[in-house]
Amino acid sequence: MIRPRGSMTALITPFRGGELDEGKYAELIERQIRQGIDWIVPVGTTGESATLSHDEHRRCIEIAVLTAKGSATKVLAGAGSNSTLEAMDLAKFAQETGADAILSVVPYYNKPSQEGIYLHYKAIANSVEIPLILYNVPSRTGVDISVETVRRLKERTKNIFSIKEATGSIERTIDLLHEVPELDVFSGDDAINAPIILSGGKGVISVTANILPNKIAELTRFALSGNIERTNKLSTELFKINKALFIESNPIPIKAIMYISGILDSLEYRLPLTPPSLENMKKLEKVLELYEVLK
Repeated sequence: MIRPRGSMTALITPFRGGELDEGKYAELIERQIRQGIDWIVPVGTTGESATLSHDEHRRCIEIAVLTAKGSATKVLAGAGSNSTLEAMDLAKFAQETGADAILSVVPYYNKPSQEGIYLHYKAIANSVEIPLILYNVPSRTGVDISVETVRRLKERTKNIFSIKEATGSIERTIDLLHEVPELDVFSGDDAINAPIILSGGKGVISVTANILPNKIAELTRFALSGNIERTNKLSTELFKINKALFIESNPIPIKAIMYISGILDSLEYRLPLTPPSLENMKKLEKVLELYEVLK
């Protein structure tokens, strides 16, 4: 069983004429592989998974697995839902397709209790053999998975030993590492990638890596090797773009800046997401001037 580590990109999902642009999706993944990203993460929040059809969701996983096959880059497939049965079905599909691990968000909208969250994840974990990474993002889901629930899941399942922490709290990361010392914590907030790894985290699941995969891969390698000087230098360098990519709801800014840079040929979202305001487009254009984007 491969235990996820390192730099991971929360992939955007490209559209053309309202449909999944399969060719561009494969191109984006190939670019990630060329620039040294350890894992690609299809159909998470950044991939607009909430507005993809089930067939599109599955197709994104298939393309990711096929494109990464034979490379050093692994696939962490999004398999989240507020329906436990649906999440189990996606997890099993990802495993059967060849994904190396799955990422599953805390159930949204339902607002389950901690016991409900525990039983939800336990059911998904028991339905597959590959690793399952918990994904905690209470600003979107409306509920926060507690440290105690994480501890129970780590101790009582065979394939949960990681969490993507997107609370934006360094204190939460330290709390998790103290209470569940064998847990692998991944940063889900680019602004604090370096502090999380240097506090004991095992990597990042990054939005910024869509535009600057080489820089995120480099920062992650330096941080994991304990090179604090180089890590802090890169973290400072990336500060402005990390901040700019959240001036509107993710993935609105990241898709826009990829379009501005020429990586995307068209700028399309699934409603209810829409392109950024003209004011924010100008801000993104200005920020982009500070960085060299490798194609």
